[in-house]
Amino acid sequence: MICMIIMIDLTKIIIDKRKITDYLLKHRPEDDKSEFLNNAGYFLENAEVLLEDIADIIKNNDPIYQSTNQFGALYKIFGELAGPNGRILDIVTVWLQNNQSNITHFVTLYPNKKR
Repeated sequence: MICMIIMIDLTKIIIDKRKITDYLLKHRPEDDKSEFLNNAGYFLENAEVLLEDIADIIKNNDPIYQSTNQFGALYKIFGELAGPNGRILDIVTVWLQNNQSNITHFVTLYPNKKR
């Protein structure tokens, strides 16, 4: 598989805080990510810290093109989160760049189990 590395316009990034508070840091019966993030000190009370740390991932790492769907191009960005308690989490973030607006939206993150 050939991976394409591209540039994303950092002035057109959206990380919806609800994605952090209502999805990543909220316990879910399936596909829960809150426990993983809690281990590094990320909780609802400091959700803004996680939002800023995710923004740093896209600013400091190269996006790798994955595929295109009807909404736009999907990218993965690999990186590390240094949690508030000092624990390092190796993660993969997923981003969607909208076809029409060229705005890039944060979709999700998950543990990088390949390292």
